[in-house]
This record gives sequence, structure tokens and C-alpha cells, in this order.
Amino acid sequence: MPNNLSNTYQDDLLRYPIGKFNAAAEITNTAVQSYINDIAALPAQLRRAVTSLSEAQLNTPYRPGGWTIRQVVHHLADSHMNSYIRFKLALTEELPTIKPYEEDRWAELADGKTEPVEVSLVLLEALHHRWVVLLKSLTPAQWQKAFNHPVSGITPLAKAVGLYAWHGQHHLAHITNTSN
Repeated sequence: MPNNLSNTYQDDLLRYPIGKFNAAAEITNTAVQSYINDIAALPAQLRRAVTSLSEAQLNTPYRPGGWTIRQVVHHLADSHMNSYIRFKLALTEELPTIKPYEEDRWAELADGKTEPVEVSLVLLEALHHRWVVLLKSLTPAQWQKAFNHPVSGITPLAKAVGLYAWHGQHHLAHITNTSN
């Protein structure tokens, strides 16, 4: 394998340790329930992954040019708060156009770079509790409701729940692969 292909492959492994998200053409109720279980489990998994890490480890990037583990934890809180609100908008409005946010810029703000991870761990525990209660209450018709993302287009909630279940595991793998 030529060296530049090897470097690209290694970069992809670091960037996407569990692979890129691929939504199934048809999302079954069984898949949705599995996604909800993943979302419910993430806060405890994340806490276990970071609790024993030193400050130096928390300030270590998960890949060259990537965020630190601390920034990844805070990013999960930022991203999942946005997702929770997107779900509520989709459930209460007719195909709302959501506002994207500049996640890279958010990660560079002081709260994402310097705050203890405990702040976001507690936030994620409460947020995921509320989110899972909401997700478990949805009817089959509600899973078909959607929001419009100005860049990625119309996203049904059944797809979005899979994306965010993947998102949590994706960043958890960044952390566990870096800290081991």
C-alpha cells in the first residue's frame, strides 16, 4: 500500500473509529429501540471512560489536529442539547428548519477547553434522562416527523435517533482509544 494511502487509512481510523454513520433504508422499531438504549447508556459509559483520566490525559487530542478528550466530552453535551431541541421542534412544529451551529468554534470557547468534564457529565446524565423519556413516548407516526437541516436536508426522527446513538459511540471510541 503506498504511504499516502496508508496515512489516509490511518487518519480515517482515528477520525471514524467505528466507521461513518450509515442509516438503513428502512428503520425498524427494533433498531429504534436499540438506538434509544444506546442513548440511555452513553452517560454512564462516558463517565467510566473519563473518571480516572488525569488532567494531562483529558488535554490530549484524540488524533493529530483533533479535539482534546475534554473538548470531546463538552462537545457531546453541546451536540446532544442541540439534538434534543431539534427533536422537540420536530414534534411541535411542521417540518421546522433548524439552526446549525459551528461545532468547531464552540469547542474552542472557554467552557469547552477549560471546564472540568464533570460539568458536562452531569449535564449529559440529566439531558439523556429527559431525552430517553421523550423518545420512549413517541408513537410510530411521531417517528416519521422530521426537521429540515439547511445543509443535510430533511431528517426524520427515526433517522436522527440512529445518528445520535452513533454519534455518542463514535466519540466514546475516540476517548477510549486515546486513553488506553
